[in-house]
Amino acid sequence: MFTKDEAAAAFPDEVVTRAVTRLVRVPGVAQPVALITLDNGHDHTRPSTFGPQSLVSLNEALDVAFAAEPSAIAVTGKPFIFAVGADLSGVEQVAQRELAHRIAEAGHTVFKRFTDSPVPTFAFVNGAVMGGGVELALSCHYRTLSDNTAAIALPEVFLGLFPGWGGTQLLPNLIGPDAAVTVIFENALSQNRMLKPKQAFELGMVDALLGSADFIEESLRWAADVLAGAVTVERREIDRGAGWDAAVARARQIVQDKTKGASPGALRALELLELARENDLDRGYAAETEALADVLMTDELRAGLYSFNLVQKRAKRPAGAPDKGLARPVTKVGIVGAGLMASQMALLFARQLKVPVVLTDIDQARVDKGVSYVHAEIDKLAAKGRLSADGANRLKALVGGSLDKAAFADADFVIEAVFEEMKVKQQVFAEVEAHVSETCVLATNTSSLSITEMAFRLKHPERVVGFHFFNPVAVMPLLEIVRAERTDDATLATAFSVGKSLKKSCVLVKDAPAFVVNRLLTRFMGEIIRAVDEGTPFEVADKATEDLGLPMSPLVLLQLVGPAVALHVAETMHRAFPDRFPVSDNMKRFVEAGKTAVWTWDAAGNQTVDPEVAALWQFGDTPLSSDEVRQRALEGVAEEIRIMLDEGVVAEAQDIDLCMILGAGWPFWMGGATPFLDREGIAEKVNGKPFLAPGVASVPA
Repeated sequence: MFTKDEAAAAFPDEVVTRAVTRLVRVPGVAQPVALITLDNGHDHTRPSTFGPQSLVSLNEALDVAFAAEPSAIAVTGKPFIFAVGADLSGVEQVAQRELAHRIAEAGHTVFKRFTDSPVPTFAFVNGAVMGGGVELALSCHYRTLSDNTAAIALPEVFLGLFPGWGGTQLLPNLIGPDAAVTVIFENALSQNRMLKPKQAFELGMVDALLGSADFIEESLRWAADVLAGAVTVERREIDRGAGWDAAVARARQIVQDKTKGASPGALRALELLELARENDLDRGYAAETEALADVLMTDELRAGLYSFNLVQKRAKRPAGAPDKGLARPVTKVGIVGAGLMASQMALLFARQLKVPVVLTDIDQARVDKGVSYVHAEIDKLAAKGRLSADGANRLKALVGGSLDKAAFADADFVIEAVFEEMKVKQQVFAEVEAHVSETCVLATNTSSLSITEMAFRLKHPERVVGFHFFNPVAVMPLLEIVRAERTDDATLATAFSVGKSLKKSCVLVKDAPAFVVNRLLTRFMGEIIRAVDEGTPFEVADKATEDLGLPMSPLVLLQLVGPAVALHVAETMHRAFPDRFPVSDNMKRFVEAGKTAVWTWDAAGNQTVDPEVAALWQFGDTPLSSDEVRQRALEGVAEEIRIMLDEGVVAEAQDIDLCMILGAGWPFWMGGATPFLDREGIAEKVNGKPFLAPGVASVPA
């Protein structure tokens, strides 16, 4: 365990969570309850975390509690927050395994005091609880949970880590191995899915679900009933045989499907889940400590923390965004187009901005279909209980359609989502400009076309901005906001303000072909397709990058994007950069034949090449090996990123990585793109130097 001085020296910049013990008299209980409150001194926007100094404070609070000889010990948090785990910002400073080992050991030492306590211990979980906060609660004998808790999760595997302060050992032995797999693996690797309070209760993670009003008082009353024997908490019988085998197998399949074995943290979590079967906490905690010390010293984990910081910090303060005070209010939104993408946008604008939204299209049938889609989606939300009947009716009333663009006359923000053809988009903007005010923002959802060219003939090109969503609109968090040559600061500030209101993570991008995500994916995919054209079998090319742990293989991604869309973007990029973005004649034939996928799947899920695709594809006679395809694809990405940075497409490499994480789903443990390319030595091979300084997304030297 750390001394105070050692803890302060280890993490000098730690935001310390203080633990304060007070004795509380509870009716019906002879001795007082020692109530420990965790508070880092900040408001609820800065959750309480645990670093070395925080663990020392909690240990001292326990000393005070035990010295009082209480009837029970309880731990709770400041308003709205219980605790959200380890202080991850401090991990970046850990340069030696010895310190990593001491941190892991310290958490176990302090938390286990709650487990080994001779008097009953309670966790009164009064708000957000994640990671080490969940593990602290699990370390107690009993747990209550506030029914308005907004965030409940063990997110470590999502970050490339694992629950290392008891989580892998305590949770499966409390709720059973299969339910633990859901929380530790499945939810974490499904974009860090949160549990709702009712779900946590039904899983058995907590013993009582109580109202948020007077939660502490109600928890103390419940604890008094437990102490008096009036309430008995039944524990589940754990299947340590076939049931545990099945759970481990399911976890292994999830890890393989989601990470392809590329995340050291996920692999160690599998080992620890198997060890938890023995239910020997001393042995299990010792193994967790060793594994945590190992994983904390991996570059993959440091890349995961780098990704976490990008998403949690940089995304909230976009580089290059103008003063938000320049943003104009938006009281009505117009959308040109009523197809699926436009309809998804309409739903998002209505739900988040709560302003009127008008869809237009070339005929009434299309308009009606778009509006009907939005109304139907609102009804689905109401049926799931996510909207009240009154709220649903109000939202539906906000969304309408018109064939006349004069309906945009009082709109402050109009976005087009029509066919990806420059002349069509120019005509649309010219028609819209004839009706709207001079300050109305004209936004385009183009995925690859020049916004400067799109705005060229307008009277006010300064109010045109790129506003590039990713599909599905409601789910994908990234919004590429593109500044054209004449886009002014007020327009840009309004775009960022709207993006923030839509709860999107916005990245400022220069008006360059295909912007960031589509440009890099097109280069990446282009290298794969080129290898196939040269004679590499589809199976070899598609599996060549499997070890990266990407969300899907290149040819499955092609199917998701749509070959026609992918070909259009490739042609756009070829016009701009013909030497780096060739257009495959095979892809042209593929699209002309109306094919939508390379692969077919039988009823058993077996994957084979569509015979018709194989027949139309003209293969060369210089096939590549899997390693050669992988190397070529990654070298292409590394070269393209360096060119994009040299062109000033974004401010820094960090913005490239943020885009690839949020817009393409590239894993946290890769760090997006550049940390992985640095780690593999590809960046230096291609560009003569790495993208990032040592220690930024890697273990400090």
